[in-house]
Amino acid sequence: MAIPRVTATVDLSAIRHNLGRVRALAPQSKVMAAIKADGYGHGAVPVARTLAEAGVDAFAVACLEEAVTLRDAGIGTRIALLEGVLSREEALEAAALGLEIVIHDRWQLELLAGLAFETPLAVWFKLDSGMHRLGFPLAEAGALLKAALAQPQWRLQGWITHLACADDLDSPMTAAQIDAFKATMAYLPGARSIANSAGLIAWPQARVDWVRPGLMLYGASPLPGRTAADLDLKPAMQVASRLIAVHEIAAGETVGYGATYRCPETMRVGVVAVGYADGVHRILPTGAPVLIHGVRVPMIGRVSMDMITVDLRALPQAAVGDPVILWGDGLPAEEVATWAGTLAYELFCGLTNRVHYRYL
Repeated sequence: MAIPRVTATVDLSAIRHNLGRVRALAPQSKVMAAIKADGYGHGAVPVARTLAEAGVDAFAVACLEEAVTLRDAGIGTRIALLEGVLSREEALEAAALGLEIVIHDRWQLELLAGLAFETPLAVWFKLDSGMHRLGFPLAEAGALLKAALAQPQWRLQGWITHLACADDLDSPMTAAQIDAFKATMAYLPGARSIANSAGLIAWPQARVDWVRPGLMLYGASPLPGRTAADLDLKPAMQVASRLIAVHEIAAGETVGYGATYRCPETMRVGVVAVGYADGVHRILPTGAPVLIHGVRVPMIGRVSMDMITVDLRALPQAAVGDPVILWGDGLPAEEVATWAGTLAYELFCGLTNRVHYRYL
């Protein structure tokens, strides 16, 4: 029986705990859980089942394919397509699956208005309050309401906007976006949704009818300088490999591609069976930590496709077969991401199909 080289262990009880934190912060709001990108790399179907059992109100995915995966798995919870539909065929399939379509552009509005549906079509309108990525200008909200009311088959679910700088507590942009959106919505019917994870945690005024948590559900902090522990979030994922070789390398010898690391003394070097083909960022530099027996040891040299090398001078008892944690308990993904100049989102979503998943 093959032994997995790299295992991502996902603790579903942590996801339930983190949903509890969402509800504690926004007790009056409904929760639309973001499980796009395969549940932020955690596995959309097991995550969705866990959240559905916990009574989440709806799911948010990016595209039709992600929603089909959930429906095929028997998940009947409400699902919103954040990027809407891309064609007539997608629109008809989305309606048949009972999906809720977010309309963000006039071409989508015209596409849907030209179709007949056998059952009422649930729609949301995306409004651009300042991020300038997707959405109608706020000034068009009244016209959008009229367009929706002119379609007897449509059922308007509400209005969505997205925050550009919610993770920057010193930026005036978030308050300006919230104020502009709320002013526009003051006299219009329909539910409102503003807050992503950072908005939900840091901006109480963004906790309106619906909140849309993503990263915080998976136990990572969306706020720079604040850890998951600070926010009472439990990391759901641990990624681990193992030592497959331990060598003693003489002083002055180099390690790895490009000979970028030179041993300052005779030292023990470990080889770990994980690389960029598994999702470990090649840009991670010498010094980036991994955990062995609870001790942080630094990576040395370049990350290669299937292996990394680590400095074992601080851990003389390390031996072939020992587990090596890339991120997880004791080594937050947010910290590892900082070494790679990226975000925990990208670490989670970057795991490849070589990684074996295990669910607790």
